[in-house]
Amino acid sequence: MAIGAVSVTTASVLPVFLTGALTVQISAELGFDPAGLGLVVAFYFGISALASLPCGWLVERFGASATSRIAVVGVAVALGAIAAFATSYAALVTLLLCCAWCNVLGQLASNLTLAQHVPATRLGLSFGLKQAAIPIATLLSGVAVPGIALTVGWRWAYVIAACLALAALPLTPRGGSTRVRSTATPGERATGALSVIGIAAGLGAAAANALGIFLVAAAVDRGISPGLAGLTLTMGSVVGLTLRLLNGWLADRRAGGHIAVVAGSLVLGAIGLALLAVPGTPALVIGTVLGFGLGWSWPGLLQFAVVRLHPSAPAAATSIVQTGVYGGGFVGPIAFGFIAAHGSFPVAWLVGAVTMLAAGVLMVLGRRMLLAHRAAAAQLAAS
Repeated sequence: MAIGAVSVTTASVLPVFLTGALTVQISAELGFDPAGLGLVVAFYFGISALASLPCGWLVERFGASATSRIAVVGVAVALGAIAAFATSYAALVTLLLCCAWCNVLGQLASNLTLAQHVPATRLGLSFGLKQAAIPIATLLSGVAVPGIALTVGWRWAYVIAACLALAALPLTPRGGSTRVRSTATPGERATGALSVIGIAAGLGAAAANALGIFLVAAAVDRGISPGLAGLTLTMGSVVGLTLRLLNGWLADRRAGGHIAVVAGSLVLGAIGLALLAVPGTPALVIGTVLGFGLGWSWPGLLQFAVVRLHPSAPAAATSIVQTGVYGGGFVGPIAFGFIAAHGSFPVAWLVGAVTMLAAGVLMVLGRRMLLAHRAAAAQLAAS
């Protein structure tokens, strides 16, 4: 089940990160600047934010099997359409937006799959594996720059990505015709605390998404060759993948404190983004390692914590947090692209570092609210 969840999530999120990695080649043909890239990615996550809560209901209602397959097929069709029909910036935006709702559906379906089928003692590692899909997607996107885009052309990268998405279809969960109904009442969910945590996650995602989307363009702007910039993104993806797995493995060996670990990762990840503003290859490498390894290693751990606290409606509960994540994905690329286009990449990285630091502070606040909610619920149950 974990392998299927990873495959579905990787396929679902691949289009946006592939577009970010190939932006140098795509923009040369279609004619747009970093602000244009920020806009298309922002629209993608904006649609995702709007779709998150409805998709959470759909996944809970119809089950993980059907929704996983719909997400995978939808992504494959959209990727193929980008390769064939993205002949202008407007066409690229339109087709990429078709991938957004598939991403949401695939993410939440994978959450439900893991919550229903994985033993509690391995749930943390399973969510680490599932969220490793994002660095896997950025890794594949980074490899696509020197391996495909600079040899046979960027459109073939989308063709290959569509084939990879279809390869995930046999790995989707089986026997999922049973409809799933939530037994949770609104009062059982710490909606206020989850909303604050969602805002914190949104700020963290706003800064961290810029790392995966703009790293190659920023490195090229610094004078590094596109091929080496793509390999730098690949290196960061490997580090992020490893740390997400490690976070999951350690979570299964802790009794609690998962959201506190998320807050610490965000604060330390802010240092990595700040280093990306410093000239020189060593700062680029260290900043990439810290940014991916800490600043973008927490989503699986956060979703694991939310699912553990809301086992009766995991897709619905995580959809609240994911709304914040996607909202951050909407605002972040617009802001980063605007700052990079009208100022510079170093200034944009510094703003991202401050944003990620603020995310860590808000995550601590959300954790305190969550603890207060649990204490009040326990007191009510005892009375």
